[in-house]
Amino acid sequence: MPNADAARARLSQQLTELAGRQQRLAQDLSEPLNPDSSEQAVELEDDASLEAQAALVAREIASVNRALLRIENGTYGECVRCGDAIAPKRLEARPEAALCISCASSEQ
Repeated sequence: MPNADAARARLSQQLTELAGRQQRLAQDLSEPLNPDSSEQAVELEDDASLEAQAALVAREIASVNRALLRIENGTYGECVRCGDAIAPKRLEARPEAALCISCASSEQ
């Protein structure tokens, strides 16, 4: 298993950053629309983009939380699909990675 303490620290930092981003997106989405109809159209288009970003951030948060759970369960660094070890370089680049490169490639 990779260094669990280092991974936990990186994932916790990532979770904090994602939570901040999620909060900023929620604030932006909660702003009232401009009464000018042409401005409203632009703001609604912007809101659609912000909603997509918020959904992506929520998925990233879930992924980080699952990685933290794998650390707690002692399975961090193991591919959740095939059980093989996830390459240390992959975990270094994406500490929340749940799949080995082979399984991740077959998913695309």
